[in-house]
Amino acid sequence: MKILVTGATGFIGNHVIRYLLENAKDCDIIATSANPEKAGTLDWFDKVTYAACDFRKEEVNFFDKFNRPEMVIHLAWSGLPNYSAPFHIEENLPANLSFLKSFIENGVKKIAVVGTCYEYGLQEGCLAEDAPSNPVTMYGLAKDTLRRSLELLIGNNTVLFNWIRIFYLYGPGQNPSALIPLLVHAIQRGEKVFNMSGGAQLRDYLPVEQAAGYICKIALQDKIRGIVNCCSGNPVSIKNLVESRIKELNAGIALNLGYYPYPNYEPMAFWGDNRKLRIICQ
Repeated sequence: MKILVTGATGFIGNHVIRYLLENAKDCDIIATSANPEKAGTLDWFDKVTYAACDFRKEEVNFFDKFNRPEMVIHLAWSGLPNYSAPFHIEENLPANLSFLKSFIENGVKKIAVVGTCYEYGLQEGCLAEDAPSNPVTMYGLAKDTLRRSLELLIGNNTVLFNWIRIFYLYGPGQNPSALIPLLVHAIQRGEKVFNMSGGAQLRDYLPVEQAAGYICKIALQDKIRGIVNCCSGNPVSIKNLVESRIKELNAGIALNLGYYPYPNYEPMAFWGDNRKLRIICQ
């Protein structure tokens, strides 16, 4: 089976490629991204078929361009972590929709697209996939609109479709402006104090390597269609996450809690219901 992975050089995509190479032995992997220079430096580059593509700037039959893959795992999305910018609606949404439409209309068998927990908006508690989406950021709105549009395009035809809602990830390759990389850099610089929010927010965290495995398992199965939360199902406070990382690094840095205000686009306490994911991973 031919599997196309978009966003292959990104934070998640890099690990998805590695997981597929190790666990999907009967599959031919086609990797694409808009960054061929970075792709050439990665350890999997010579083990896949790599084709550079910035689909925001091309108007072609992408199904044919990528040699008619049976499956698409779509991870690409530009402009993060800027969640509020209008370009998510004005640029990313139409470009991603047009790209995926090319596969739906030309014979792809399965599409798995990564969404976001920001589609849930400001709802608190344990969030199951059937909770109504109510995004409060441009990013969340664009992702939610893409999902709804794909569902309408696919309709009752034979394309298998999964929408994979990612919660919070950490690990190798993460954006340097994210919380844990900032903490690690502060420790490496020998700083005595780390400024952060109050840390009371409850979030659902996964190592990116584990999330990549879940994404692949969801994409490769046909038992459960539609939305699947990719999450641990366990709420952890940001303060506890940071303290655990400090302990792992045997560092003596102190936390300056309350230095930053809590973000107004996230609820204080939410995590994912992972019952569907557990069924898939049985």
